[in-house]
Amino acid sequence: MLIGANGEKIGLLSFSEALELAREKSLDLVQVSPSNSDPVVCKLLDYGKHLFDKKKSASSSKVKVKRNTTKEIKFRPSTDVGDYNIKLKKIKSFILGGDKTKISVRFRGREILNSDMGLNLLNKLRTELEDIAQVDQEPSLEGRQLLMVLSPLKRKN
Repeated sequence: MLIGANGEKIGLLSFSEALELAREKSLDLVQVSPSNSDPVVCKLLDYGKHLFDKKKSASSSKVKVKRNTTKEIKFRPSTDVGDYNIKLKKIKSFILGGDKTKISVRFRGREILNSDMGLNLLNKLRTELEDIAQVDQEPSLEGRQLLMVLSPLKRKN
């Protein structure tokens, strides 16, 4: 049984006739069914192109997988304006790149007594980034650091 390049059934042909037809059309004769089946099913196709398309579709399915990464930026409660602006730009680039961002404010020594300074810093970041990011984890004090997690806003299609 011979199947044409476009999927149409050509019919029962001998092997030599099928091979001659494949040569005329500059295609390959490829056996599709197992050799012990009756009748043996063969197909006319460009085998090199078939392998290329198969490889291309396999690699394109791998590309679509997006890894979910979390980036971290560390602040101190006494972070100055210049450093704050640089770190803010970095957080924006992480979020616009599609990454979650973990923001931590570390306290040393007696700074923990003024943990409201760190909370004010995180709230300021939240208001400046509200148009591009959403808060996944509200600010919480864990040991000697205050943590907040931001992720990119979900886009409506």
